[in-house]
Amino acid sequence: MRTGIVTGSLAALIALGLILGNNMENGPAPFIMLGIMNGAVFGLVALGLVLVYKGTRVFNFTQGEFGTVAAYILFFSIDRFGLPYWVGIVFALAFTLVLGLGVERIFIRPLINAPRVNVLVVTIAIALLLIGLEILIFRIEPESLRSIISPVDSAGNANGITLFDLPIEPQRLLAFGVLVALGVGLAYFFSRTDLGLAVLATSQDAFATRVVGIGVERMSRFIWGAAALLGAIAGILYVPLTGSLTPAVMTTNILIPAFTGAVLGGMTSLPGAFVGGVVVSIVQTTALWAGGSEAFEIGGIALSEKIPGIEHLSILLVLLIVLLIRPAGLLGKET
Repeated sequence: MRTGIVTGSLAALIALGLILGNNMENGPAPFIMLGIMNGAVFGLVALGLVLVYKGTRVFNFTQGEFGTVAAYILFFSIDRFGLPYWVGIVFALAFTLVLGLGVERIFIRPLINAPRVNVLVVTIAIALLLIGLEILIFRIEPESLRSIISPVDSAGNANGITLFDLPIEPQRLLAFGVLVALGVGLAYFFSRTDLGLAVLATSQDAFATRVVGIGVERMSRFIWGAAALLGAIAGILYVPLTGSLTPAVMTTNILIPAFTGAVLGGMTSLPGAFVGGVVVSIVQTTALWAGGSEAFEIGGIALSEKIPGIEHLSILLVLLIVLLIRPAGLLGKET
């Protein structure tokens, strides 16, 4: 009930912003639309963060690097080895799945009964380790990963659609569709399947779940494997949109907004990860619009010149406000 009310209210506000902004000269409507599209990627990474948190009560700061590694594997598969795109995707997903399972087995499982803060620090260390390996193996020179669906056709005409004066390439539409499908699928999984309920039970009381015959180690392996796959999918969909593949690209560009989205939606709520990712992205793109809009100039100087990086600052402000006012998030049930 509450999920429907919150989601419906936010959808109504977004729709109102699109309608009113579309009637304004140089209004925010295209930026709001861009926020909705970018929010799909934020939501995908947030889903992985929430999945790990629901199962282990740990914030997984390795999530972004799962996506970066997948993007690099895909790039080398199709660009250096000339494999078909779909084969490269399979290789990237498989490699990242093995990486996630390896991280769980080598680093996480020995700490399964350790204080959660220890595991948190380990995920940060793993992320830094992966970034260092990316620099060592792939170098720091940016690469270009082409889109799954080309943004232009053979005649040079733009593919995709235009909504509220924003041209939306097929890659963004694909990312949004994938997020919706995964969000619905994971919500059903955790509420209707035995395995999903077992994962939740493990997060609440590991000893009790062992008593009733649920393997905590097996649940941990499943959680980290699924989180790695979600991160890989996000990287494969997002990196072609940036035009530049570099080490730590997902961590530096996506992890903080996704983490903010997960906190905003509620770290225990998968629908909240979707909602939070979209809302945070809209806040970011709207702040970007406001920074360059004449309506917000101060003494004839654009707001973005007065406050450099205003779009990034807006995300941190949202995170601070949520933590102060409602730590459980919009759809979360506990802090």
